[in-house]
Amino acid sequence: MTMNYIPLDKKKHQDTHVKVTNDFAHAKDTHLAAASIREYAQLASCMPIIFIKDPNSDTTHSIAMLGIEQGVNVFMKDGKWSGHVVPLNIQRYPFDVRPDGDKLAVFIDENSDLVGKEGEPLFTDGDASPFLDNRQKLLSDLANSELATRDFVNKIKELDLLDSIVIRVQYANGQQRNINGMQTISEKRLQALDTDTVADLHKSGYLGAMYAVLMSLGQLNRLVQLTQTSDNPVKSLQLQAEAPATEETPAPEAKAEKKKTAKK
Repeated sequence: MTMNYIPLDKKKHQDTHVKVTNDFAHAKDTHLAAASIREYAQLASCMPIIFIKDPNSDTTHSIAMLGIEQGVNVFMKDGKWSGHVVPLNIQRYPFDVRPDGDKLAVFIDENSDLVGKEGEPLFTDGDASPFLDNRQKLLSDLANSELATRDFVNKIKELDLLDSIVIRVQYANGQQRNINGMQTISEKRLQALDTDTVADLHKSGYLGAMYAVLMSLGQLNRLVQLTQTSDNPVKSLQLQAEAPATEETPAPEAKAEKKKTAKK
């Protein structure tokens, strides 16, 4: 079913309820989820965090990898979320914060199976219910974290700390393919920063966030493990810097600095 987000309205949604569930079934076809700086430390213990550049807007986003194949979330098992961490952008559904005129407002997906006459009421006696109050707090925290994430990404771009990478996938059946279009933080250039810059990054909390991102790449092993019960299990994932551009094979310029391998 196609999502249809509309502004949350006290009059229109006065009798609307939302089912509360922890299976997060709406994310079963999601292999990438937006990740905000507030949750990097938690996400890094469960899934890889990478960066993707939007070619249309020249904006770089931080993303949590939920799978290797497009549309396949390996953290879903028997219709339920199996990971010990859930990205905030998945938790917030069926709500979202979006621009509405000159301000941000709460939106709701009126086509969601969670929205209807059953579950927690959104309003009681004309006021936001305790459930909606909690959801609005989550959305507010998420919106603030996304703004902080934007500043963080701008800083690492300013310091030229992003490298284009390739994930080379080897399947158990012998097939291979490359996953392109991603970036990560260059540990080599991060370690080469001057003392004053490192001190500023530490003071702002950015240094810890950068190392959380780098540590999260070890969770490629988890993605490999979670594919073993699928129709096309993965034998290994190999992460390396993208090769420099050539006339025959155009690609973003990058330096081959480090290789990480995840094996079954």
